[in-house]
Amino acid sequence: MTQPTIRNATLGDIDAIKDLIEKSVHGLQAGEYSKSQRDAALGTVFGVDTNLLKDQTYFIIEVGGKIAGCGGWSYRKAMFGADTLTSAEPEKLDPANDAARVRAFFIHPDFARRGLGAVILEHCENAARKAGFKKCALGATLTGVPFYEKHGYKEIEKLETPLPNGETLGIVMMDKPL
Repeated sequence: MTQPTIRNATLGDIDAIKDLIEKSVHGLQAGEYSKSQRDAALGTVFGVDTNLLKDQTYFIIEVGGKIAGCGGWSYRKAMFGADTLTSAEPEKLDPANDAARVRAFFIHPDFARRGLGAVILEHCENAARKAGFKKCALGATLTGVPFYEKHGYKEIEKLETPLPNGETLGIVMMDKPL
């Protein structure tokens, strides 16, 4: 595999990120969520939060010039979701008292299980630490729980997040000291 490179995502990347999210969700989460759950979650629970791009806390990892994955962290209150969910929670967190949010990790199925998510996660944790945070928190998909556990995150609680079609999506809240 070509050496991966990581860079800040820009507003110009939104269409490519949306495409990556859709491929990731349908290609990697079919074992835990039904097609109707995945379809309903796209654009709501799973989607682009432009605050992350504007805050320059969202990253793209490329391999051989192709977008292989994305993910970020935030100093804002929202735990997960696209603009449709996060616009109501733009408040900033206090690094002395709050946990930075690890957000919106998606890997293209062609690049899954090659350590790229770990590269992005380490990059995010280092940036959050540099910003003064002592802890990270996240809302993991059922698919992502083993990955985050492998990297030191512990379960806090399980949630059923409402979807626009009336179904719910299982999310596991997790955290980790930095």
